[in-house]
Amino acid sequence: MQNAAPLVSFLVYLLVVGLLAWLSARGRQGNGFVSEYFLGNRSLGVCALALTFAATAASGGTFVGFPALVYSHGWVLALWIAGYMVVPIVGMGLLGKRLNQVSQISQALTLPEVLTKRLNSPAVGGVATLLIVFFMFCYLIAQFKAGSKILSTLLWDVPAYQSAVTWLLVVKAPIPWVAGAEADYLLCLTLFAVVVIAYVVYGGFRAVVWTDVMQGIIMMLGVAIMLVLVLQQTGGLTKANERLATMTPPNHGTAIVKRDRGESETLPKGTWVSTATGGLIRLADPCLFEAGSSDSQPVDILEITTLWEIERERARAIAGYVGTLTEVRPYAHGSNEPGVYLTAPGPDEESELGYLTLTLAFSFFVFWAFGTAGQPGNMVRLMAFRETKTLRVAIVTVSVYFSFIYFTLVVIFCCGRTLLSGMEIDLDRTMPELATVLTAGAGMPWLAGLLLAAPFAAVMSSVDSFLLVASSSLVRDVYQRFIRPDASESRVKRLSYASTALIGVAAFLASMRPPDTLQDVIVFASGGVGAAFLVPMSVALFWKRANGAGIIAGMVGGTITHLVLHAKDLSPFGLNPFVWDQLGSIVALLVVTLLTRAPENDLVEKYFGKQAVAGSDEKL
Repeated sequence: MQNAAPLVSFLVYLLVVGLLAWLSARGRQGNGFVSEYFLGNRSLGVCALALTFAATAASGGTFVGFPALVYSHGWVLALWIAGYMVVPIVGMGLLGKRLNQVSQISQALTLPEVLTKRLNSPAVGGVATLLIVFFMFCYLIAQFKAGSKILSTLLWDVPAYQSAVTWLLVVKAPIPWVAGAEADYLLCLTLFAVVVIAYVVYGGFRAVVWTDVMQGIIMMLGVAIMLVLVLQQTGGLTKANERLATMTPPNHGTAIVKRDRGESETLPKGTWVSTATGGLIRLADPCLFEAGSSDSQPVDILEITTLWEIERERARAIAGYVGTLTEVRPYAHGSNEPGVYLTAPGPDEESELGYLTLTLAFSFFVFWAFGTAGQPGNMVRLMAFRETKTLRVAIVTVSVYFSFIYFTLVVIFCCGRTLLSGMEIDLDRTMPELATVLTAGAGMPWLAGLLLAAPFAAVMSSVDSFLLVASSSLVRDVYQRFIRPDASESRVKRLSYASTALIGVAAFLASMRPPDTLQDVIVFASGGVGAAFLVPMSVALFWKRANGAGIIAGMVGGTITHLVLHAKDLSPFGLNPFVWDQLGSIVALLVVTLLTRAPENDLVEKYFGKQAVAGSDEKL
C-alpha cells in the first residue's frame, strides 16, 4: 500500500462498530441486565438471526485459514468445504425449534443452564461449563492470531507503525514469553485485542448481533468485489485454470545466502533471492549475516518450481545476494506434476496419498454439517429468536449465503494462486496479501480497507460470540448457581463485564505464542465442542429417558476420544476424528444412561408433556 487510504476506510469501519456497541448499550437500559446482556431478550428477527448465525459460523477460518488451504491445494477444496452448504439445514433445523422451546420452558439463558434444568443436575452444568471454557479458549487463540495477521498487512506501509515495531523489537527482547515472537505480530495482536474486548464488554449480546449483521453484509460485499477483481486481473476463470495447469508445487528446504563481505545485517522474512543455478527462493525466516562474513547462517527457504513464476518474480530478487541450496524437501504428492492444483486429491507436503482422499472428504462433509450444529456459539443464537417462521426463513437465507461465500472463495483463491507466489512461507497472510495486490492492480488502494474489513469482520464476529458464551457460562452457571445465588443485578453486571474482559485478556496473552497453522486449531476446537455437545444436547432435548449421568458420560466420552485421536494424530480408516468422537460419545452416553436411574416423571412431564409443548409453541 502506497498511502493511508486503506487505513482510513478501515478506521471508518471500526468507528461504525464502536457506534453500534454504544447504541446497543443505550438500548439495554431499562431491561433485565442478565437476559439482555447474554441473550438479547430472545428478540431476534429473520435478518438478525440469519446474519448473526452466518457471521458466527464464518470465523477467521473462512477468510484466513480456508483461503490458505485453497491456495495450497487448489480446486479440491470445493469438495472439502461442500458440507458447509447444508450446515444451516442441520445446524439450525436439527436443534433450533426444540432448543428454543426448552430454553423458554426452563427460562435458561446459557447452554449449561439448559442442561442443568432439563436434567435437574447441577453436575451436568458444571461439566458443560468447563468444556465450553476450554474449547472456546482454544478457538479464541486462533481468532486473535487471524485478527493480528490482517492488521499487520493493513498497517505494513504506515511509517508510524514501522516505528512502533522497531521500538517493540527492543522492548520485548528481555521478556521470555514474547522474546521469540515477531514484533509486528505482537503490536497488531494488541490493537486487535483492545478493539474487540472493549466493544464486547461494553455492548453485550445485542452489540454482537448488530455488528454481526453489519459484518455479514461486509463479508458478502468483500467476497463479491474480490471475485470481480481477480477475474479481471487473471483474464477470466478459463485463463486462470490454463495457468494452474502448468504450475507445480514449490519445494521447502534450507539455504546459505552469499554476499560481498560487510557489516552484520538481517534480510527480512519474505525476501526473494536468486540461486546460483538460476532458480529463485524466498526466505521463510530472517536471514542473519555476521559482521565480516560473506555467508549467512543456514535459513529455511521456499523454492519456486514453475518456470513462468520464476521469470515473473525474478525482478523482486535482492541484488548482490545469491542463494545456495543445502537441503530440498519436495512435496510428498504432486512434486513436479503440472496440473496437480486442478485435480483431486490435490498436492500435499506430507502425505503420498494427496491432501483429500475420498474417505476424508466424506468425513469432512459430516464434520462441517454436524460439527457446526454442536457449536455453543451457534446454539445460543437458536435460543434467541422470536418465532418458528423466523427460523424457517433464516435456514434458507443462511444456506444461500454460505453457498455464495464458500464456493466464491474457492474461485478467488484458485485464481489468486496465479497472481501470488511463495505464500507458503506464511499461508495465513494469503487473503490479506491478495486483497492488497488486487486493489493495487485496480488502481484503487483505498478499497483494500474494505476488503480487509471482510476477514476482520469474520474474526470479530466469532471472537465476540465466543467471549460471551464463555463469560456467560462462568457468571450464570458458576457464580450465580454455586457461589452467590442471591447476587444483586449490579454485582452480576460488574462481574459480567469483568469476566468477559478477563477471558479476552487471557486469550490475548496465550495468543502471543500462537500455533503455526490457524486452520488446524479451528478444526481442533470446533471438533472438540462438537464432540462434547452434539450428541448430549440432541439426546437431552429429544429423549425422555435422558439423565444427568448419561449426558455427562456422553460429553466426557466424546471429549476424551477427540483429545486422544488428536494427540496421537490418528484417523482410523482415513476418517476425520469427528466421526469417531461421535461414536465414542454415543456409546458412553447410552451405556451409562441405561445403567442408571431414569428421570422423575414430573421432570419428563415438564419438558415433554402436552401442556408444556403447547405453551412453548405459543411463544414460538
